[in-house]
Amino acid sequence: MTAKATVKVISRTAAKADSAKWLSGFIPDLPTPFNHQDQIDIEAFGRLCERQIAAGASALAVGETAGESSTLEPTERAQLVRIAAHVARKRVGIIAGAGSNATDRAVAFTRAAEAAGADAIMSVVPYYNKPMPQGIAAHFRAVAAATTLPVILHDIPARTVKGLADETLLELAHSPRFVGLRDGNSDVARLRRLRPRLPATFRMLTGDDATSLAYMAAGGDGCISSVSNIAPDLWVAVARHLREGRLYQARELHQRLVPLATLLEREHPAALKFALALLGFMQPATRLPIVQLNASAKAEVAQAMTDIADEYLAEAH
Repeated sequence: MTAKATVKVISRTAAKADSAKWLSGFIPDLPTPFNHQDQIDIEAFGRLCERQIAAGASALAVGETAGESSTLEPTERAQLVRIAAHVARKRVGIIAGAGSNATDRAVAFTRAAEAAGADAIMSVVPYYNKPMPQGIAAHFRAVAAATTLPVILHDIPARTVKGLADETLLELAHSPRFVGLRDGNSDVARLRRLRPRLPATFRMLTGDDATSLAYMAAGGDGCISSVSNIAPDLWVAVARHLREGRLYQARELHQRLVPLATLLEREHPAALKFALALLGFMQPATRLPIVQLNASAKAEVAQAMTDIADEYLAEAH
């Protein structure tokens, strides 16, 4: 092995160890604000990033599910990473959504995200194509080979049709290139089943706010969250009580989040954008085929926010 190759292997191993420290707690899946010209609202996105950092987020996920990744141009994906990295100034990690159902495009998105300043890549199971497990594994290995950054896998069968099989996950997890999973299965039993067979540094993160407390209580490392965009301080309080062994208090606070989290999931990310618009952080604009909420859905979201204690809902100034 050449000296250059040795350095590369060492840096990748160090990246996996380092990522284990910040891939925990709550990580907001940030929406992409658009202005009236359907362009990224740079100032609004910067405010969202700073608010989450100030609240104690361990990392920011950009250009992912809440960020309407499938309708973002490649230049816009990179722009979001650059804005987030500029605002963060290394205070938190920046996780760039770089997934695609075409491997060559996922590789291109990954390289562009690294060049733009991302600290890690999130790559989703290829959707629509319905690849076999061997194809999914080959897809993720090609993505990992295209970057020196740690790669977080994203399994969300409700959106991809095909899921990431347990054996495929275990195979990939034992490579130093893959550092964690965003698990969208809402299946706490899966976590219990897999945890003893995974490397100690591999992070298991739920993508489901409604079951996040149960997931973390069962040994999960954290949540890549939509509802934390609305009430990050409340999410921090839940995580703190759980970490310090106060399960009753954690459960009481988490129950305040569940109704809103359920509504956000129903019409995602339009409901999230509307909620943030109520707080004054951004416009509720979405991109087709996502449309804005109808009147009854808006009323439901507004009521769910009212039911959360005022001290957990800071408005923009």
